[in-house]
Amino acid sequence: MRKDWIKIASIYVGTVIGAGFASGREIIEFFGVYGIKGIWGMVISGILFSLIGSLLLVKVYNNKIKSFDELLSTLFGQKIGFIIDTIITFSLYTGFSVMISGSGAIFKEELGFSYNIGILVMVICSFVVFLFSLEGLSFVNSILVPLLIIGIIFTSFYLNIREEYNFSNIEGVTFTGKGNFITSSLLYLGSNSLIILVVFSSLLPMINNKKTAVLSGLTGGVILAILGISILTSMLIYYNEVSSLDIPMLKICDYIGKEYRKFYAIILWIAMFTTALANGFGFMNRISKDKNKLLKTALFCALAIPLANAGFSNLVGVLYPIFGFIGFTVMMFVLCKG
Repeated sequence: MRKDWIKIASIYVGTVIGAGFASGREIIEFFGVYGIKGIWGMVISGILFSLIGSLLLVKVYNNKIKSFDELLSTLFGQKIGFIIDTIITFSLYTGFSVMISGSGAIFKEELGFSYNIGILVMVICSFVVFLFSLEGLSFVNSILVPLLIIGIIFTSFYLNIREEYNFSNIEGVTFTGKGNFITSSLLYLGSNSLIILVVFSSLLPMINNKKTAVLSGLTGGVILAILGISILTSMLIYYNEVSSLDIPMLKICDYIGKEYRKFYAIILWIAMFTTALANGFGFMNRISKDKNKLLKTALFCALAIPLANAGFSNLVGVLYPIFGFIGFTVMMFVLCKG
């Protein structure tokens, strides 16, 4: 029996988990502020990821969509498709920049290297994987995503058992600028929708039937929910100490040990790497028929470096909410049309 659904689910998790997720910053912003209610928000988010992931993969399979350009032209037409394509291109560029910026921060603050070395390592590693196209993306995610899952779940399990689930933030707030815990779940899905659309539209060669499509989406969504709840419960224990930090999970790891913090920094870097690959691969998928594909991919990697120097937390704070609204709107249109 073929296990393509495992590979696709790994790509799904690797695409979404990223720097904001594994660092805990996104989890606090979208869920942690609501206290215990945030756990329910994370459950809702996981259900949405499962349903939408499955529906989108089934649509890709039924319509035999081979690229994002084909998805746009099929569902939106040339004019609207061009506008969305422009937005997507910019989001891929900025998304890749955010991840390599995070790599620079990890190398500088946690591993003792320079910020620029961290950026260059991520760019070079990404470009090497891009040379192998879909096979490279699938292979790397199949290896690295299980390490992510183990690292995040172990951290949560250890701390929650030791502290006996003694949360410091139980009530939380009722409303924020994102609404309540339910609307935050929708916006969180939206913030990941654009990159999910781009990556999923290139996975047809791995989807051998509808069962594979459904199982891949459901599995990916369930894993994302488990990982999100794991991070959230850890942060609810130490909420008062970490809620204002850029990378709260690293502070939490201090409560396990200094050496473990360095281990989790590597886990966080892996999360950034898999999402950087998803953004870069999405860009490559858009130019898959271009004769200058290799050169343009190299330029894509190189041109992301200047924006990365704007800083990780600045990029996340400004760009993610904007793409969250746009992404959710586009995703809903894709699923409802045709």
